[in-house]
Amino acid sequence: MMAMAVTLSFLLPLAGTLILAFSGGRLGALASSVVGVGSVGLAALATAWAMMAHSGGSEGITLWTWIAVGDFQPTIGLAVDGLALVMMSVITGVGFLIHLFAAWYMTGEEGITRFYAWMNLFVFSMMLLVLGDNLLLLFLGWEGVGLCSYGLIGYYYQGSANGWAAFKAFVVTRIGDVFLALGLFLIFMELGTLDIQHLLALAPQQWQEGSTTANLAALLVLGGALGKSAQVPLHTWLPDAMAGPTPVSALIHAATMVTAGVYLIARLNGLFLLAPDVLLLVGVIGAVSLLLAAFAALAQTDIKRVLAYSTMSQIGYMFVALGVGAFDAAIFHLVTHAFFKALLFLSAGAVIISCHHEQDMRRLGGLWRKLPVAYGGFLVGGAALVALPLVSAGFFSKDEILWQAMAADQTGLLIVGLLGAVLTGIYTVRLILGTFHGEPGHGEPGSDHARHPEPGTNPLTHHLPLIVLAALSTFIGAWLYPGLGGLFPDAPGEAAETGHTLLQVLAMGAAIAGLLLAAWLYLWRRDWLAKKAGEGIGARLWTLWHHAWGFDALFDRVLVLPWQWVVKVLRVDLVNLVMNLPALLARALNAGLVKSQNGRVRSYALVMVLGATIILLALAVLPGGLA
Repeated sequence: MMAMAVTLSFLLPLAGTLILAFSGGRLGALASSVVGVGSVGLAALATAWAMMAHSGGSEGITLWTWIAVGDFQPTIGLAVDGLALVMMSVITGVGFLIHLFAAWYMTGEEGITRFYAWMNLFVFSMMLLVLGDNLLLLFLGWEGVGLCSYGLIGYYYQGSANGWAAFKAFVVTRIGDVFLALGLFLIFMELGTLDIQHLLALAPQQWQEGSTTANLAALLVLGGALGKSAQVPLHTWLPDAMAGPTPVSALIHAATMVTAGVYLIARLNGLFLLAPDVLLLVGVIGAVSLLLAAFAALAQTDIKRVLAYSTMSQIGYMFVALGVGAFDAAIFHLVTHAFFKALLFLSAGAVIISCHHEQDMRRLGGLWRKLPVAYGGFLVGGAALVALPLVSAGFFSKDEILWQAMAADQTGLLIVGLLGAVLTGIYTVRLILGTFHGEPGHGEPGSDHARHPEPGTNPLTHHLPLIVLAALSTFIGAWLYPGLGGLFPDAPGEAAETGHTLLQVLAMGAAIAGLLLAAWLYLWRRDWLAKKAGEGIGARLWTLWHHAWGFDALFDRVLVLPWQWVVKVLRVDLVNLVMNLPALLARALNAGLVKSQNGRVRSYALVMVLGATIILLALAVLPGGLA
């Protein structure tokens, strides 16, 4: 029963992909939607079945042997435990709601069959990633989600900017993937296996804590995680990835793919515990990413880019949890974040479609009466994002992260987390006010009158996903999280609760302070703020944050331009030119000899006389002469 349920949960999306891909365009929009949405919906039911059939612990399901080369025999094998089931629930459950919403969002779009084929393939690849019992199979799913991300980001391929955004995402994440591949080679070379449970058992026996090999293996795996999870410095692809349809942003760039790095580190927790310095580095990178992204979100005018930087910031919280050894807290926030960020993206999609694909906040405003469901989604999702005390899912998961950082005596990470909570409140209020309240444009440069929303929302495909995600974004979503006690080593805060209440008060204060400060700035001091942001240091900070601290420009000058110069110099390859000299000389001699063969007897006779003369002269000059 268990094996059948788990197998169906990842084969059903694959079946949907094959049906759509090989339909040859003969399926209409309705049939494509039914196949695309239905396959993921059935996968969600199979996941629920698997959860009910799961008896606890870890269960292995071997389908067949993939490769057999001596002792190296990786399998197409599935490992099912609490972590895998939680991830499966997020992928198929939230994924189904996003697919259902896409049936409304993508109405009238060209290439709907292609869209659902990519989406179904993504779900299959993500399921393979979390279910694989060995790192080789995990890596196959890892690369699969990267490929699907490329196809979906560039879905509107007619626009060159969209193609470049897809290309950028593919290249940047490939950098991380190279590090992960090197990490897999090192692990196999040292431990002789890629089976996850086996290598986690062997690593403490083969490597000492803090050893060079353990640190190097952990660093290489971390490099892969940084690329997929869009953390500094491999984060620049995520904001540009918003070029894809909004359901793509909700599924890939909020709920699932960008959390793959968090899952990877949590799954290989035993490896990182052997490299405590690298584990701390995970937390530091998360804290830096958290702050940089939060400041960048303050200065974005595109509603999807605000949410993109918010995603990067919230994943930073997860990395902070991982860095202090609170693996369960990281997965807890991963789950709640999937709920409220998918809600925010889908609500943003409702705004974008209803306002004729307008997503610049400077041209929006006054929509709260016209789009009540989307407005409600923003309010509930925004409350979870800022961790509104007691009523939102985000409060419980974020509080756990901050508590674990405090319990681990990582005061710096704790302070960054609290500051991030204040900034989150500010940019969330700015996003909601700028989109739904006030007059269109708010008098900002480039403002335009808001367009009238289009009618045609559907209770099933539009309302239902938003309402369900809104419910999950409240404390209900936090209560539904089953916890992973026993799967991970004890976190720092599990041994004692001393100071937890004080920390909760601080966390509540940070969230409320952010909301109050945002209300003061954007409701009562808007003109003053606009003036400060338009001159002097305020204008420079706005420009810096609007361009996300200039990372793209930095990478362009440090990496791209030098590379283009090298390519230009090597366009005339000097080494290759030297190697070609013998061939060029042979061709020149051949050309001369070809011209001498002209078929004229007088020419041949002249050549013979000249040749004989040259020979006689040479003999006369040489020592001994003609004697």
